[in-house]
Formats: sequence, structure tokens, C-alpha cells
Amino acid sequence: MQSTIRRFSDLLGVISRIALWLSGAGLVLMTVFIAWQVWGRYVLNDSSRWTEVSSVLLMSWFILLGAAVGLREGNHLSFDILIHVLPDKLRKVLFSISDLVVLVFAGGMVVYGVQLAAQTWQNTMPMLGLPGGVQYLALTTGGVLMVLFSLERLLRRAVGLPTRRFGDPLDGDV
Repeated sequence: MQSTIRRFSDLLGVISRIALWLSGAGLVLMTVFIAWQVWGRYVLNDSSRWTEVSSVLLMSWFILLGAAVGLREGNHLSFDILIHVLPDKLRKVLFSISDLVVLVFAGGMVVYGVQLAAQTWQNTMPMLGLPGGVQYLALTTGGVLMVLFSLERLLRRAVGLPTRRFGDPLDGDV
């Protein structure tokens, strides 16, 4: 069972790296768009209208992809004072409860993100000409990744494999 979970983790590691690179590229692209908007507005006195809408759309993507990667890497903030004084078994129970809560919340992101995208797909984003539902695809994608990464953490813990906590490396990580 551990070997199957490790293969699953390896696959999710690749997906996580892709999501991280896409998130970083989105951040850089958003920065370029905003710089272009500022240049256009204050230097050329004629700013592009699409840059603000595009930047907000990119921001939702890199925030939600980055949040999912942060979940997998164990880099999210937490109140862990109590964790340091509890026995290891109870600590793992609390970590699992936390992962279950994230799993349920992320499942809600997926369900409601799909509903929002479907309900607004017929609308058009004025400056971009894209379907309105596009703006909710980041919510859905981030939710799917969070569900997968939470499941990975729960499964690893269930079979006795370590999970990341604040960037700790897993077996096979470099």
C-alpha cells in the first residue's frame, strides 16, 4: 500500500510543480500588465482597458494555485502551540482533522465553483471577450488540487508515511 501511495505522491509532486510554475508565471505576467497600464496611463496618457481585468483574472489563478501548492508543502499558517506538547498519536489525529476540514472546504470550492462557472458562462467579460464563467475556473481548479493534496496527506498518514510540515522534505524530494 505504501508503494501505491508513494507513486500517487510522485504524480501529485509533478502536478504541484506545474501549478507552482504556472502560478509564478501568472504573477510575472500580472506585474507586466500592471506596469504597462501605469506606463500607458501616466506616460502615453492612453491606458489599455484590458490590463486591469486580465490582472485580476491572473491574480485569482496564481493565488489559488499557490494556495494549493502551499497546502501540499505544509506552508500554511497554523496555531501549533498545542501540537508541540501533545503525544505523537494525538498530534496525528489533530493533523488529520485539519486535513479533513480542508478537504471539505476545498470540495465546496469545487462544487460551488462549477455552479458559478456554469451559471455565468453565457455572460461575456467585456474587456476580454471571454465567457464570464472563466473567472471561476481558478476557484474550481484550486479546489480540485486542494482536494487531491488533502487526500494525499490523509493517505500518507494512514499508511505511516510522513507528511510535509512547513516545507519538510518527503522521501524522494530533492
